[in-house]
Amino acid sequence: MTVLDLHREIIERGFHGRSSTVRDWIRRDLPQREGFRPAPPPPSVRQVTGWLTRHPATLTEEENLHRTAVLDRCPELASAAELTSSFAEMLTTLSGDCLPDWITEAMGTNLAGIGSFASGLNNDLDAVTAGLTTDWNSGPVEGAANRIMMLKRQMFGRAGFNLLRKRVLLAT
Repeated sequence: MTVLDLHREIIERGFHGRSSTVRDWIRRDLPQREGFRPAPPPPSVRQVTGWLTRHPATLTEEENLHRTAVLDRCPELASAAELTSSFAEMLTTLSGDCLPDWITEAMGTNLAGIGSFASGLNNDLDAVTAGLTTDWNSGPVEGAANRIMMLKRQMFGRAGFNLLRKRVLLAT
């Protein structure tokens, strides 16, 4: 008999409390059987997400066992994990030539989030393929634009272009 079964039974007899009250009473007041250990709590969403999105080489042995157990219980999640890791592999090795095959595979699964992501990639396939095959990086340009926007925000819109120009030139 589970806590919820017991809770339903005593509700029928007039109890007005919550199932958590029954659970707490059982844990606190009922004697435990010898050698009994309560089941460990289920993993949090954050833990499972970490196990699935981190590189498998960075997982500890225990985390790897947990990851395998989660993937064995849910085939959809195993499919999503496989697609995620193969996309991450394309990102790190700059192998954008595999992208059309990945998109076909992702759209073939019935996973809504990954399917819509693949569809979005397919809409701008040339640009995404170029981003996954070249080692060109727009980071320095984005950093400069971010710095200029920060300087502009610091002025709270009180000054014109001439003051902004002076601050940008003096900040470099």
